[in-house]
Amino acid sequence: MDATIEVRGLRKRFGPTVAVDDLSFTAAPGQVTGFVGPNGAGKSTTMRVIMGLDRPDAGTALVGGKPYRSLRTPLCRLGAMLDASAVHPARRARDHLRWLAHANGLPVRRVDEVIELAGLGGAARRRASGFSLGMRQRLGIAAALLGDPPALMFDEPVNGLDPEGIAWMRRLLRSLAAEGRAVLVSSHLMSELEGGADHLVVIGRGRLIADTAVQDLLDAASAGRVELRTARREEAMTVLARAGATATATGRDAVTVTGLPAERIIALLTEAGVAFSGIAEHRATLEEAYMELTKDAVEFQAVTGREAP
Repeated sequence: MDATIEVRGLRKRFGPTVAVDDLSFTAAPGQVTGFVGPNGAGKSTTMRVIMGLDRPDAGTALVGGKPYRSLRTPLCRLGAMLDASAVHPARRARDHLRWLAHANGLPVRRVDEVIELAGLGGAARRRASGFSLGMRQRLGIAAALLGDPPALMFDEPVNGLDPEGIAWMRRLLRSLAAEGRAVLVSSHLMSELEGGADHLVVIGRGRLIADTAVQDLLDAASAGRVELRTARREEAMTVLARAGATATATGRDAVTVTGLPAERIIALLTEAGVAFSGIAEHRATLEEAYMELTKDAVEFQAVTGREAP
């Protein structure tokens, strides 16, 4: 069964606001695809279109080569959690899952399986109104897994989870991909995607910014950056700037340098008599790479300071 989630030429406007603008990407089987972007970038809208909850103005969104609305048993083709609060507060967790199973022709035993898988065994007969955000997240994840689908889609799945829950979710995503499923996951936590995602789709203002393997992005972001430590930071920065490098203070005794290889930096500082230690090529984090990619696509920015009256 084809597990691919495919978006092609997608456009969606809400009045004067363009939410998604000619967006194309694929979440392939056998890997976790991180779907990221600043607030208002169009991630949730794209996921809603994939699920058939919003109609696109142009383009297509397909699950296994078919629109979601055309699937006879959708939970068996695409499991999704877009809103963990989408459960009647008076309904017990197990009853909520039984209702979904019945609607998709699934056996009741599958309900008990996903309850245990999601760690809800002790809360299965509790009403959703008494659930914490983390417990509602687990219930939404259980519902997504109910049909044992070949494709899965999660919007901010670790929101509200405690550290144990976050670690569990990371392991779950990796295991689902290892089974050959396509996993598309939106998250604001780059640290979680760095350890769990194979591929990254980055969007901003509704348009595609990057569609790349996570490792390729990290390698590109790390290229040409050297870190060193010196108690004579200002002198070191002056020497390197005169040689054409860009030297930036990143700590009390730390400097990040671009524009010169490590060997040339060592030679220049030695010749100038500037003592240093700990020189090494910088390995960018996924958060650093992401911030650099999206720095011109942030729509909502907080003011970090203000002038005195």
